[in-house]
Amino acid sequence: MAENQNGNRKNYTIAITIIGILFFIFGFVTWLNATLIPYLKTACELTSFESYLVTFAFYISYFVMALPSSKVLQFTGFKKGMAIGLLVMAGGALIFIPAAMTRTYAWFLLGLFVQGTGLALLQTASNPYVTILGPIESAAKRISIMGVANKFAGILSPVILGTILLKNIGKFEERLTTLTDIDKAAALDQLAHKVISPYIIITIVLVLLALLILLSPLPEVEAEEEQVREDEVKRTRLLQYPYFWLGVVTIFFYVGAEVIAVDTQIAYGKALGFDIGVAKWFSSYTLVGMIIGYILGIILIPKRLSQQQALKYSAILGLIFTLGAVFTTGYTSVLFVAALGFANAIMWPAIWPLAIHGLGKFIKLGSAIMIMAIAGGALIPLLYGYLAGLNPPQSNTHAHAILLVSYTVILYFASAGYKIGRR
Repeated sequence: MAENQNGNRKNYTIAITIIGILFFIFGFVTWLNATLIPYLKTACELTSFESYLVTFAFYISYFVMALPSSKVLQFTGFKKGMAIGLLVMAGGALIFIPAAMTRTYAWFLLGLFVQGTGLALLQTASNPYVTILGPIESAAKRISIMGVANKFAGILSPVILGTILLKNIGKFEERLTTLTDIDKAAALDQLAHKVISPYIIITIVLVLLALLILLSPLPEVEAEEEQVREDEVKRTRLLQYPYFWLGVVTIFFYVGAEVIAVDTQIAYGKALGFDIGVAKWFSSYTLVGMIIGYILGIILIPKRLSQQQALKYSAILGLIFTLGAVFTTGYTSVLFVAALGFANAIMWPAIWPLAIHGLGKFIKLGSAIMIMAIAGGALIPLLYGYLAGLNPPQSNTHAHAILLVSYTVILYFASAGYKIGRR
């Protein structure tokens, strides 16, 4: 008996460690967008709205590819599905090479879409895997641990890539105005080529991780069927779980808010007049706030706070910090946006288990639909980009008001929506 318990504990530790590495990769690749937005805006000569197609191309892939990802997982299982997702991401990273060589924005967007496709498969597999790997009551705690790995990588990625791609970008932009069209094109080509080496390294790392997953002893796990009393009718369709669908809507608005709080920060700092050497750190401020929030979640959930209570309080903080960002200016406004990272931290870990609990045989399909809702990160920041470009820099600040809608939706789910139709 003791040997069996030790073996189970060892398998659990191995599984958590491997998934933690995957979440680190999610974070590193995902939050590179914060650097790519201002970088590609300069390199490809884009408007504010056009530059936010970076987030659109990346996150819309979740909507398009999540259901196919569910079908792939039904055929391959979680383990092989994760490896395939990493290889697809590697393919997306490789597309950046011809994109940079030709300085073609459409190619960059295609590379981002393919990377998002790989992440859709990985997320569709890994999030329910972490949820059902242990007791549902502590699922938010496990996802919070994954979140620390994710956001720690997110802190590193914009700083590392920003140092490579955005170094002296302000002086570069000033110099462009003095060049002839031919010299300007040559200078922009040289800037575009800076992205090649980092993405070759990313490709190699992703391929190696895919091999690690395939060779690892990662166990397969399955969700438990919901418990049905004798006087109840067993649910036969996913449409019979209203709380789940409210969770899908909530994830849509949450991801939009999270992406705005992180991916817009460098561009927001530049719009407010900060030097790029200072502004490149702003997205990392938000992610530091998220890590602090995750650590508190690990400590407090479920001993001191339920998943539902943590989500409710976080939504209230989101509303307060958004108002602070809208009605202040300069560095104070930047810090309020960064504080949204703290408010956002526990939201994904809490929404996910509240939404998929009790889905049983529908968990892979349900997880795929939840991943589709990540499209909120494609559409809501695009709206922000449009509003931010109307009358900068004031419009950059006031555009954050759209986050009030997101946090109101989240507050409703945390207060009432999560229990509608739940047995």
